[in-house]
Amino acid sequence: MNTRHEFPKDMAALAAALRRHVQVLTVEIGERSVADLARHERAARYLAETFRSAGLHVWEEPYAYGSTTVSNIVAETGSAASTRRYLVGAHYDSLAGTVGADDNASAVAVLLETARLVHVAGCGAASRAAVQFIAFALEEPPAYGTRFMGSRVRARNAKKARERIDGMICLEMVGYTCRKPGCQSYPFPLNFMDYPSTGDFIGIVGNFRSRGLVRAMERAFKKNRELPVVTLTVPLNGWVIPSVRLSDHAPFWDAGFPAVMVTDSAFYRNPYYHTVHDTLDTLDFAFMAQLVKSLGGFLCENASR
Repeated sequence: MNTRHEFPKDMAALAAALRRHVQVLTVEIGERSVADLARHERAARYLAETFRSAGLHVWEEPYAYGSTTVSNIVAETGSAASTRRYLVGAHYDSLAGTVGADDNASAVAVLLETARLVHVAGCGAASRAAVQFIAFALEEPPAYGTRFMGSRVRARNAKKARERIDGMICLEMVGYTCRKPGCQSYPFPLNFMDYPSTGDFIGIVGNFRSRGLVRAMERAFKKNRELPVVTLTVPLNGWVIPSVRLSDHAPFWDAGFPAVMVTDSAFYRNPYYHTVHDTLDTLDFAFMAQLVKSLGGFLCENASR
């Protein structure tokens, strides 16, 4: 990390802040699916207010979903003079009937704290790389795979407007760890390769177009020895291993933008995936704090180059 950018050394305080965000999203608000629009909208307001309180410029990207309107919540740091532009995103809805602590309140909490710390550290003041932090309205079924996914709306609008995107970073389920050998599994054919058998690492998955982004993030993340990182680059936009497409990076791959998914590997590690048991008490907030440190370090390094 560039030494000019001083991130908080109090990792316990950062973990507590992350826990507070997940507490609000999963306990005080609860289910955030489109089956409960009042709570979905309450989550959107919380995200917008939190971004604003951190000092970022915030705007909404509304779009129609059936007879209602939902919105991506967008916060930006940097300036119009920036020569590079990164997007960091996470979906804030949950599967109907669940509060979605790992899926995906964990990622939203990391998104909020990374945005705050990057802005406070003054990384955007370098004016070389702007960062757009996006909370996507819809990702879970029944929106998944349709034009109503918030990430698909953002990717479509960015392509239409010919926006520059040097890298999109999707945060998808980033809060669950397991340390018993054999608790971590993998899709075919990765299960026959020499990957860790314990789930105490963060994964970075990119397509061939995103190889440079994967390598740059891996280099930056490895500077944080408290968070092991495992990377994977897949051909054909991930269609050879369909499970690696199951989040908000895939619409950016399909639109031709470099993009990666940062993940704890979802159902290949977390037994509570898409169940009522995906709750706050199952998450590892110290692990999430280390991810904020690693991701913030990557963004600040690139803002300063």
